[in-house]
Amino acid sequence: MAYIITEACIACGACESECPVECISAGDPIYVIDADKCIECGACAGVCPVDAPQQA
Repeated sequence: MAYIITEACIACGACESECPVECISAGDPIYVIDADKCIECGACAGVCPVDAPQQA
């Protein structure tokens, strides 16, 4: 299942540049993942300082 970004997100942007398929973008107020593009690689989860990206 695709990753989602939970409300724990502090909008630091660390995850956005790590995504190899560019499916993460700045939302309001937290970052969002396009589930249709997510390849479930976990790169975003590996760099998040607050563990906001989680598998749905």
